Amino acid sequence: MPIRNRRLLLWLPLGALALLAAWFVLRGPGEAPRFTTGTIDRGDVVEVVGATGTLEAVTTVQLGSQVSGTIDSLHADFNSTVRKGQVVARLDPSIFEARLGQARANLLAARANVDRARATVEDTRQKYARAKELAAQKLLPVTELETAKANHDGAVAQLKANEAAESQSQANLNQAELDRSHTIIATPIDGVVISRNVDVGQTVAASFQAPVLFLIAGDLTKMRVNASVDEADVGRVREGQEVGFHVDAFPEREFIGRVEQVRLNPTTVQNVVSYNTIVAVDNADLLLRPGMTATVSIVVRKAEGALRLPAAALRFRPEGYERPTGRPGSGAGGGQTASADRPSQGGGSGGGFPGAAMAGERRGPRGPGGPGRPGGPGGMRGPGRPTTVFVLDETGRPKPVDVRVGISDGQFVEIREGLEDGAVVVTGTEIPGARAGAGPRPGASPSTNPFNPQFQRRQR
Repeated sequence: MPIRNRRLLLWLPLGALALLAAWFVLRGPGEAPRFTTGTIDRGDVVEVVGATGTLEAVTTVQLGSQVSGTIDSLHADFNSTVRKGQVVARLDPSIFEARLGQARANLLAARANVDRARATVEDTRQKYARAKELAAQKLLPVTELETAKANHDGAVAQLKANEAAESQSQANLNQAELDRSHTIIATPIDGVVISRNVDVGQTVAASFQAPVLFLIAGDLTKMRVNASVDEADVGRVREGQEVGFHVDAFPEREFIGRVEQVRLNPTTVQNVVSYNTIVAVDNADLLLRPGMTATVSIVVRKAEGALRLPAAALRFRPEGYERPTGRPGSGAGGGQTASADRPSQGGGSGGGFPGAAMAGERRGPRGPGGPGRPGGPGGMRGPGRPTTVFVLDETGRPKPVDVRVGISDGQFVEIREGLEDGAVVVTGTEIPGARAGAGPRPGASPSTNPFNPQFQRRQR
């Protein structure tokens, strides 16, 4: 083969590679990514502690019977309004009246025995006195004197025994009268009958414990929520804090209460420790009922009319961005990246972040307030937690801004320092031309865990 042909065959692959490289260069990196944004505005940011609880009356009485018997009559029903001392039920008193008559008869017999014993004491006293006079005159043997004394002492002892029997009979009579009075069941408080557990003719047995006949709730215009607060949140709950809660019966209405008591006694269910928190509630319109399940939100901190930004802006990190740590001997500004701030670098799309240049601007020793400069990001020393959010510069690329944030309600975060009202922050990334319902672009999410739920972003 001629040398010219050989050289031609050698240059053909090189020329093809050159043309391919030129095509890629001219084609460019592709469409630049677009960013979803949010606006800094003013509004209320409320940090709450969530819990669930049960509505109950402030005072609830289980009205029972101290004696056994058959229900003779009922004078109250469900939802009946009762007053203190009002009779709500009666037991059949016939058995108790029979016991009362027997106790009275026993008392009469005991009193008769006392009278007879007193007469015997008086008789033996006289005989003993006469025996002492005769013995003094040597007219009566000593043995008869001793016998008279023993008879007198025995009569006195018998009198005391009969008096004790009389007292016992009197006590039995009082007990019988008390048992008969317990056949009349009256309410001890003003309230409403929530539950009635017996009917006429039913037999109640009070052998070991008093059976519950009625459940009576006190004034229902004042109620409380018994909420279970997790041990991780109970440290932020204080007496007097405002509470908002909802019930399923009125899902569109929010009820207001205040923390009245945080009980020290822990409740453990399946190794989960919680503490009962009592919330006082005004129920003047009587919409709330005992036993309703309440979803409670305890306001632990509140910022009214504060600057706030969408919480998604704190989670956004552009591809290629590396948060500087300021460690000695590291790259630009430290060059190290925390896992939460450095998302996966796979799937680059030409919208990379000039991380080296930005990190070089923050080169310096680590100050007491944060990396880069003394006093925290950007040298800010105000209150709040330092962090970084991104705004769009003149070229449409994300630019980091150091801010200090305060409380969060999950949707918005309070801005203490670093941004002004009306500023636009980046909250996410979307790819132009991506099909509807596609997931977020790699690197736009703060977490690369495949088991974390991925929420779809709304297309512009």
